[in-house]
Amino acid sequence: MPRIRRLLRWALFALAGLALLGAIALGTLYYLVAPKLPDVETLRTVEMQEPMYVYAKDGRLMALFGETRRYPVSIQDVPERLKQAFLAIEDARFYKHHGVDFKGVARAVWLIATTDAKRVPGGSTITQQVARQFFLSNEYSYTRKLAEMLTAMRMERELSKDEIFELYLNKSFFGNRAYGVAAAAEFYYGKKLNELALDEMASLAGIPKFPSSGNPLSNPERAKYRRDYILDRMVELRFITAAEAAQAKAVPMHATPHERPVEVYAPYVAEMVRQEMVARFGNEALTQGYHVTTTIDPVLQAAADKAVRDGLGVYDRRHGWHGAEQHFDLAADEDATTARARLRNIVPQATLQPALVLGVEGGDARVALADGTEVRLTADRGFAGRSPGSLVKRGDVVRVSPVEAPAPKPGQPADPVVYRLDQIPQAQAALVSLEPSNGALRALSGGFSFAGAKFNRATQARRQPGSSFKPFVYSAAFERGFNPASVVLDAPVVFKDRRGHIWRPQNDTGNFAGPMRLREAMVQSRNLVSVRLLDAIGVDYARKYISHFGFDEAELPPNLSMSLGTASLTPMSVARGFATFANGGFRITPWYIDEVKDREGAVVFKEKPAVACPQCENPGGVGRVVQQTAVVDGFNLGPTAAPAQPAQTEAPKDEPKKPEIDTRNMVLAPRAIDSRIAYQIVSMLRDVVKRGTGTPAKVLERDDIGGKTGSTNDHRDAWFSGLGGPYVTTVWVGRDNYKSLGYREYGGKAALPIWIDYMRVALKDQPLATNDVPEGMVKVSVSASGALIPGEGGGIVEWVKAEDLDKMQNYVDYGPEEAAPTEEEFDIF
Repeated sequence: MPRIRRLLRWALFALAGLALLGAIALGTLYYLVAPKLPDVETLRTVEMQEPMYVYAKDGRLMALFGETRRYPVSIQDVPERLKQAFLAIEDARFYKHHGVDFKGVARAVWLIATTDAKRVPGGSTITQQVARQFFLSNEYSYTRKLAEMLTAMRMERELSKDEIFELYLNKSFFGNRAYGVAAAAEFYYGKKLNELALDEMASLAGIPKFPSSGNPLSNPERAKYRRDYILDRMVELRFITAAEAAQAKAVPMHATPHERPVEVYAPYVAEMVRQEMVARFGNEALTQGYHVTTTIDPVLQAAADKAVRDGLGVYDRRHGWHGAEQHFDLAADEDATTARARLRNIVPQATLQPALVLGVEGGDARVALADGTEVRLTADRGFAGRSPGSLVKRGDVVRVSPVEAPAPKPGQPADPVVYRLDQIPQAQAALVSLEPSNGALRALSGGFSFAGAKFNRATQARRQPGSSFKPFVYSAAFERGFNPASVVLDAPVVFKDRRGHIWRPQNDTGNFAGPMRLREAMVQSRNLVSVRLLDAIGVDYARKYISHFGFDEAELPPNLSMSLGTASLTPMSVARGFATFANGGFRITPWYIDEVKDREGAVVFKEKPAVACPQCENPGGVGRVVQQTAVVDGFNLGPTAAPAQPAQTEAPKDEPKKPEIDTRNMVLAPRAIDSRIAYQIVSMLRDVVKRGTGTPAKVLERDDIGGKTGSTNDHRDAWFSGLGGPYVTTVWVGRDNYKSLGYREYGGKAALPIWIDYMRVALKDQPLATNDVPEGMVKVSVSASGALIPGEGGGIVEWVKAEDLDKMQNYVDYGPEEAAPTEEEFDIF
């Protein structure tokens, strides 16, 4: 046999042996790998992580929560040129192979055999990348590669090409927490997919290979090189023309960070929503693409934030400049450019921007902003009448705020921004505004700046409400037979506990008015009257009664100091309590999540709040008195006997009947207090504004405004809680460290202006709220001393509960003021 023939035979045997060994090896690998391959059918129902969206009640975006930016899109919504850009760089034969491109595999094998490289490019199709992204690790091994190829082939049998491509485009990581091409387009260019230019499409297609080190922000030079290569490939594949590629290459790299625009700024509410959603749905709430609609009114929310900022700014200017935030020793050559590094970690707060003082020239000061801009603060742009140059020095870190400029005339450019010296207020504030009819939260501000402190003072700060708590004490007394005309002595009193401790409560004014009607005591906010009133009805009784407003009885002090508002309460709970007065005596529960939808748009939660419905309690119709018994915890919260003189008479026969209310789909709020007591308290709160401690609110020029101021010892807390139109609003002002707000910083001075500024916006175009006299009340006339005036003898008109008429006594003459008791001593228990 010729030698050549023998060599060929041995060669064939060797090749056959190698083939057999290869087949055995592949079979063994398949036997080991195949049972562990995932079920690709699960890709049909895969749920990709998507952030949680929070909206105001009108649908405008309020917040996004989640570690990943991802907005899944359908393959039909991806522009053809964008798909071609990805195919050009990742897998040009995607629509031709069956999951594995054997040409690419052969090329990769050749490179491994002919080079020293342990890892080589190519060989992975889009299908294989999807298999790796969803099912496999990034481990580099032949076993993992085989598993990837087998999984890819399985995917091709179960899914269509477009389904696989869609998974790839939505799953791929593009750097900067952007997952999916839609999120990448928004972040890098602030555009939707159908708005992208050709150069931007090519740039995006080049990111997934090097998402962190080669994206247009981290390495624009590398990104440009890859973009231009993709454009050339698109020309080779006849996706675009050479002219189109040249035009796209000429465009400079211009990617910049774009966060999805927040249209309604309400960070404290957004954080409340996040916490509530996690409590209801677990941590997955932030990755399942939930769409949460809140009750927040964007107009009122903006008004609340502005009122808080402006009010704290006015307060702070009253107390003068308190110095720079910090100081740097600047080198002689440091300028506005180098100042950027100094200010990098100092965040803006509200409208206040951090600034570094570069120099002082007379009354002027030169400062550098965080973006490197240099600004001159002229002498008239100082703080509280003092020039900037007299307050700061080189190296100080201060705050500046823009000065509101008039709107430019049509066709004229806007004036450049002018800044003035400012500072972060030392005080803080909270504002809560809700609808008393159902508890819907319409606006909430938890402080001056969420960036400065995440602590939500509206819901988390427990502070003493002071005199703003008195309406709750008065309502408890009215349940026990007192009424606005009842006379209580405003005179010194001393209380002694069993250990001999002495307590001498005082009025804010330091004087005493003697016997006075309760209406006047509320208007003038007399402390001693409240103390005597609580002592008369009993502390235990009052605590139990006041808990019906929604307060935890355990939070209410078990002693007479409760009458002066020494309980530690949140602004939210106080607003909830005042809502009971405004809605006719019902206890509502504040709520702020209206609806939750999943990523497919299906409703998974819809709030059904309890509604205050006085009409629902009167099935007898208009003008008719219906016997009702409303007893809660032993307290009679409604009339049990027909009134002697009904306040309302039978409706005229020709008067149209009011439509009946269908309560079948309503959740009725529980009654908290008698509607007649709610009427009396609202009437008194309106008098507080007309002629008492809340008179500055008369500037709103509305007859339905009412409220109560509150202050605590050493002016640590200032409050105003009030009602008007369809809203109840509570404002608190204080310092987080419990220091004094300053001399004479009462509720009417520190908190009421914020309330007024907010309510001016909230009540615009709102109808006046009525305070209709409930059934079971009697109209009486009393003298200034509280004595009943028989018949129509004039005097002061009051409405009292019908059953209280027999309890009303003529005023007992105490004689001249100096003959009144100077001080009485009681056991505090």
